[in-house]
Amino acid sequence: MKGSRPEQAVLSRNTDLSKTDETRRVIEKMVDGLNDHRIADIGAFFADGFRWMGNTGCGTKTGLKEFQDNWQKPFQAAFSDKVCIDEARLYMGEWAAAFGRQEAIHSGVFMGIAPTGKKVEIRYMDFWKVVDGKIVDNWVMVDFPHVLSQLGRDVFDGEGWEAFDRGERAAPDPDPAG
Repeated sequence: MKGSRPEQAVLSRNTDLSKTDETRRVIEKMVDGLNDHRIADIGAFFADGFRWMGNTGCGTKTGLKEFQDNWQKPFQAAFSDKVCIDEARLYMGEWAAAFGRQEAIHSGVFMGIAPTGKKVEIRYMDFWKVVDGKIVDNWVMVDFPHVLSQLGRDVFDGEGWEAFDRGERAAPDPDPAG
């Protein structure tokens, strides 16, 4: 792309770096709370009106009650013995990010699939904004296609690009001349 560029990193441009330690404390306590499978008192970490913005399949939750009712409860109903393992965390002022995995047992209905008892890995990325000691925004990417694959469902119907990696199909080239 030549010429002008779209404005980048608008939301984090003016972050107050003096808030980094406070943000770290909030996120570390919140992850411990989630690993303790807390639902009723999760407001200790999230603002009442916070926004949880997930990828397709996860949905978007506005407010603590929607997060509890439409994410935490169904997630814990589908997966037991769940533990969250952040593989990396980054902190910058009011902002934090992590990626990792949850390990859990598929013990309840998930996306229409009856419980299998299988241990699954649920990969994720989280981006949080913390204001006044509470999470106000949470952008989330949960790898549900990977979870479903572990449960025997291919959401890409054999068209996933992993076939290129395995050499089963040739990847298309945008330049026909090669």
